[in-house]
Amino acid sequence: MAKGYWMGRVDVHDLEAYKKYVSANAGPISRHGGRFLVRGGEHQVPEGSTRSRHVVIEFPSYKEALDCYNSEDYQHAVSLRTPVSDGDIVIVEGYDGPQPGD
Repeated sequence: MAKGYWMGRVDVHDLEAYKKYVSANAGPISRHGGRFLVRGGEHQVPEGSTRSRHVVIEFPSYKEALDCYNSEDYQHAVSLRTPVSDGDIVIVEGYDGPQPGD
């Protein structure tokens, strides 16, 4: 079964208030088996546009990624994030097929 991923790009306007979102998202992400692969960090943008912060979270499955996002607990966290940031979140199913050179 393919894993599921959240890919987020965020501009934070009020870091102190955003910390409430970070605290509130920990429970639902953990309960749904989420694991941060990217959480901020240095980055370059060789093509296209960007935001200041990037996050990739891996879940055991695409369904688990969707269930986490749609959970009541995570939607509460979203209500804390949206007034203090602008962002884009994409939930995508992982790929388990052939790789280059296979």
